[in-house]
Amino acid sequence: MAKYEFIDSQATEPGAPAIWRMCQWLSVSRSGFYHWRCRPVLATAARRKTLTERIRHYFAASDGTDGYRRIHADLAAEGTECSAELVRQIMRQEQLVPCQPRPFRVTTVSDAEAVASIPDLVERDFTADRPGAKFIGDITYIHTWQRPTNENTNGLLRQYFPKGTDLSRWSAEDLEAVALALNNRPRKSLDWKTPAEVFQEQLHSLQQPGVATTG
Repeated sequence: MAKYEFIDSQATEPGAPAIWRMCQWLSVSRSGFYHWRCRPVLATAARRKTLTERIRHYFAASDGTDGYRRIHADLAAEGTECSAELVRQIMRQEQLVPCQPRPFRVTTVSDAEAVASIPDLVERDFTADRPGAKFIGDITYIHTWQRPTNENTNGLLRQYFPKGTDLSRWSAEDLEAVALALNNRPRKSLDWKTPAEVFQEQLHSLQQPGVATTG
């Protein structure tokens, strides 16, 4: 069967050899190939194909971040019965690898003893009678949404440009086409709207009636 599947996959490729010749090269009968091609689709194979399409749908809707557990939950919510292990196997077979944002971790630890040993040269007095008399500094870490967004965007771009791709080989039109595809892809986080639709809605909400806008 593997030989028949290979012949069938190559038959539609441009410049592919004739089917009878590929059958001859792989030592299989041509009649056996056509019999295999016309065989009825098994119910199990048909269900697995439908399930694969739904898994791909939810994986794309999550921008490639959902793993098999979340996708299994989405399938269960829509009424599709399957095991989480089957979802994991199909995702591995289809090479659907989720890109998860890195969890936030605190990398700085307060040290009371070290702080106490640092002299307070300004004695909490930040006023000055002339410029350049006192210099102070402060280090404050604020966790924002930007890091996970960047990680997610990188995962989406890797679907089109693998790591290490020389972007100079791509024209501005090619890059614009990728941006257009990403901005017109429905997102689960946007209630199945596309980023382009949400952006247009935001622009429309900012336009007040009777106020002229310039393009």
